[in-house]
Amino acid sequence: MNSSDRLKLGIFMPSCRNLMALSTYKPDPEDWTFESNRRIAVAAEKAGFDFIFPVSRWMGFGGECDFMGDSLETMTWASALLQSTTTLEVYSTVHVPVFNPVVAAKMGATLDHMSGGRWGINIVSGWNKPEFDMMGIEMLPHEDRYQRTADFITCLKGLWTEEPGSFNFDSKYYKIQGGYSRPQPQRKPHPPIVNAGTSDDARELVTNHCDVCFICPMTWEDTTEITRDVKERAAKKGRDIKVVASVMCLWDEDPNWAEQERQKLIDGADHVAIKNWFDVLGVESGSFDHHTYEHFAFTGGGLPLMGTAQDIVDGFVKLSELGLDGILMTFLRYEQDTIRTGTELIPLLREAGLRN
Repeated sequence: MNSSDRLKLGIFMPSCRNLMALSTYKPDPEDWTFESNRRIAVAAEKAGFDFIFPVSRWMGFGGECDFMGDSLETMTWASALLQSTTTLEVYSTVHVPVFNPVVAAKMGATLDHMSGGRWGINIVSGWNKPEFDMMGIEMLPHEDRYQRTADFITCLKGLWTEEPGSFNFDSKYYKIQGGYSRPQPQRKPHPPIVNAGTSDDARELVTNHCDVCFICPMTWEDTTEITRDVKERAAKKGRDIKVVASVMCLWDEDPNWAEQERQKLIDGADHVAIKNWFDVLGVESGSFDHHTYEHFAFTGGGLPLMGTAQDIVDGFVKLSELGLDGILMTFLRYEQDTIRTGTELIPLLREAGLRN
């Protein structure tokens, strides 16, 4: 996220089937394909976006919409999209239990060199037990998962920054002797490291080890609390952490259009996929009311912004004032809305002083 704009703009890409809403209403059901992702990435760069960010999945959640049933692996995905663009930052999402840090460091440094320093990594501790059961990988208790992730990041940074052959590490989770990874990344001190999570363990991890905290707040109150807490924790440690939030954006000249589209998504709510999602998260679905089901059917869990183009921009201004450094936009019609962001929203964001 190199730009000097006050508010960075990214796209939470449809690298999996039926993102982002858990609904059978999907105007472009094939937007998950690589060719579609490539067109969106090229359009994003032309529109003036700063970065794109993928979901990483190894199996889906079923339901009529087959939520995330098809998915693109994000290291190889990033490799191709970095070659299709020239200025856009492209992130990969890596599940810690699946990758050895030496392998991830090598792959990441390669992507960094291929792109002239435009690659970054989103590190996920791992929560989807069926995926790891499929691979024969044990899912650790929550606290242990975050300790392993902290060790994983320490290994990445060591391999990327210390003299090749000199990095040694010995913990419960990783043992590296004479860690050697060349070439090291062009980007200094290392490619940006992101973590997505809002538990206390996640907040400690991101403020100790990461550069960016990615959040999916459901409400304005959530956005305010998480952003303030993460930045305060980081400041106490002498660190500056950027916070980026997932926001579902629906806008049109007709102020009623967005609400009509929202209702279509809710009417098409895939209750099987939503229940499977909640079950894998380890959340008792009975603790969620009808409103929560509607929210996931509509946004997949992010913060919604609806109305006219000016309403969206006013919402972005408010989010910036709350302390957010970036917006990871999700769309109902990804390619079309990526292009529209460049022509309809970014000029208004410039007028608001959020973009250069």
